[in-house]
Amino acid sequence: MNNGNHRQVASPARRLILLLGSLLLLYPLIRFIRFKLPRKPKIIEVSGTVKQDGQLLKQDFILLSRDDQLWAVSRICTHLGCRINYKEREGYLECPCHQSRFSIHGEVLNGPAQQHLPRYHVEEKGAPPALFVTIK
Repeated sequence: MNNGNHRQVASPARRLILLLGSLLLLYPLIRFIRFKLPRKPKIIEVSGTVKQDGQLLKQDFILLSRDDQLWAVSRICTHLGCRINYKEREGYLECPCHQSRFSIHGEVLNGPAQQHLPRYHVEEKGAPPALFVTIK
């Protein structure tokens, strides 16, 4: 008979499983929030050169050169933050997670991403010129 005064206590193993399950559920939420928060700008000196009509892949951006113009585009997908790859033969940037595609200028070609990739300021300084990319 249960008189209503009996209280069930969770076993240590059950508490551990609940804790691990909660942490597992919180991880994607924390990652999403970190992705959406604005970051402090940082300036990165680029070692190496970019040939005319070429590209240089770095951890956070892709440096591209076309028609004597030089620009940098983020490698972080605006959909969920996966690292973007450059498909040289096809001439576009693609996210390996959900196949969002972007032009070499960062514009969305097809989703699920809805926002263009951020473009970063590129500056040449000194002689011989060194390249500096400002990431915001």
